[in-house]
Amino acid sequence: MILAMLVLLQLCVSVASSTKDKHRFLEFDVDYFWNWSSFDDYVQFLAALACVVGILTALLRGSYVFVEGLGLAALMTEALLAAPQFWSNYQSKSTAGMSVSMVLLWLTGDVFKTIYFIAKHTPLQFWLCGFMQVSLDLAILAQVAMYKKGGTSA
Repeated sequence: MILAMLVLLQLCVSVASSTKDKHRFLEFDVDYFWNWSSFDDYVQFLAALACVVGILTALLRGSYVFVEGLGLAALMTEALLAAPQFWSNYQSKSTAGMSVSMVLLWLTGDVFKTIYFIAKHTPLQFWLCGFMQVSLDLAILAQVAMYKKGGTSA
């Protein structure tokens, strides 16, 4: 899965890099975070992140607070995957080009996952993140309905 994401990232960077100013990860310019011009910059960042998290995990693996915090950060990252789509729709006041069936599939999967978490009595953070995912999916579907009235929905 990581390899597939890296291949897609490389494709996106190669398409986008020809049309924008050149920015590098090692410039440490916060205004261009995750908007670098070269695939190498993304690989450098991911390698640095993996090293930092790996070292912290090795040093703090006995800390309950760290382990739970790391787990919660991972869950929140997954729970907020739809947030950029929601924000983009909000800024453009449009859902043009977005697949409603894709969002319905997200919603279906997130509902079943949340029901599974509840049925298996998983820790509360799983339930909360599941509800957050379902809420974001519903918010995006609400955007489709709202922006459709303005004639800008897909």
